[in-house]
Amino acid sequence: MTEQKQDTHPPQISPYVFPVLLAGFGLWCFYDGWISSAPEMQKYLKFNQIASGVLLLWAVADFFRTWRLERADKQPEQPKQ
Repeated sequence: MTEQKQDTHPPQISPYVFPVLLAGFGLWCFYDGWISSAPEMQKYLKFNQIASGVLLLWAVADFFRTWRLERADKQPEQPKQ
């Protein structure tokens, strides 16, 4: 039998997973806090309104932070003079 080299590293996920999850939860809270007129959601209205703003701003900030770090990793290092 031939031996196959097995990769021992776990699969790598995208660094953009966290910002996408934050944006998804932020959009969910935005819908429940600002758009939905369901009477059972009225008791959580302020929580959802505040959470939507916090989560959406956090998602945008984390997306740009991740994008900047990814771009910096791809650029070759320039030697110091």
